[in-house]
Amino acid sequence: MKVSEIAELLRGIPAGDAGREIYGVAALEAAGPEELAYVESPRALEAAAASRAGCLLVPEGVSLPGHTTIAVSYPKLALVRAAEALHSPPAPAAGIHPAAVVAPDAQLAADCSVGPNVVIEGGVTVGAGTRLAPGVFLGAGVRVGAQCVLHPRVTVYPGAQIGDRVILHAGVVVGSDGFGYVFAEGRQVKFPQLGKIVIEDDVEIGSNTALDRGSLGSTVIGQGTKIDNLVQIAHNVKIGRHCIIVSQTGISGSTEVGDYVVMAGQVGIGDHVRIEDRVVIGGQAGVLPGKIVRSGSIIWGTPSRPMSEFKKTIARMARLDALAEKVKALAKQMDERAD
Repeated sequence: MKVSEIAELLRGIPAGDAGREIYGVAALEAAGPEELAYVESPRALEAAAASRAGCLLVPEGVSLPGHTTIAVSYPKLALVRAAEALHSPPAPAAGIHPAAVVAPDAQLAADCSVGPNVVIEGGVTVGAGTRLAPGVFLGAGVRVGAQCVLHPRVTVYPGAQIGDRVILHAGVVVGSDGFGYVFAEGRQVKFPQLGKIVIEDDVEIGSNTALDRGSLGSTVIGQGTKIDNLVQIAHNVKIGRHCIIVSQTGISGSTEVGDYVVMAGQVGIGDHVRIEDRVVIGGQAGVLPGKIVRSGSIIWGTPSRPMSEFKKTIARMARLDALAEKVKALAKQMDERAD
């Protein structure tokens, strides 16, 4: 694309060589004369001045003499839009691979793509433009919306509902039984796992993440939520819209998570927790069962507490060695006086 075409796409203001052709995007430090990079903040201007990038996306009002630029309100988001245009992957061929196994009553849109070794059981529906990569399994009665991408070895248990434009990366498991048992008569008795799982529109879920179906109710992943690799979502969990959940996080059963919540890596959430909107939970934090985390809170630590309190605790812990030495010295002085 020419710089002028990219500027029109992004509704930005070009400066410099508007006819220059751009073939891809790259990091600011690595971009070459045929690539587009972005300048996110004034602190990056020095690196931008030394960049070899063919075109730079800069904040509105920024000028870089000697460089071809496009001024936009949000350079990082603009790079995303430009990358979608410059690096759009080729659409897979529509149709069903001969090595796929598809139940006669499954309803697949004419333009969806079904790869080799895909298994689709009875009563499944798959929407327009959806791609099922090799080895995907869709259990009986599963509903998959339009323009979804299910990468290799995704397993969707019977009855699961998946919205439009959902991306499931390799090894994701949707709708497995929850970990629910009743201890009786000297043994663990499996509690019924008969509920549903619903994944709403525009959700993306990372590789090898597991999401359990509800036991008697439903597990719900809200619209636009993004879940990283190696996350465990237990039965009856309800996650709101546009949340970010980072890798190795585990969310126990019947937890409710509001909208726009951020959980950093390795967070552990106990059962029956309620996390309200716009909460931020720091890495490796532990939220105890039954706790209510109020809207807008920033918490960290195990057990979790407000960030300001956690920072004070960490600062005190950092001084423990010095305090221990003082206590030793004082004890030695007291012993000497006693002698």
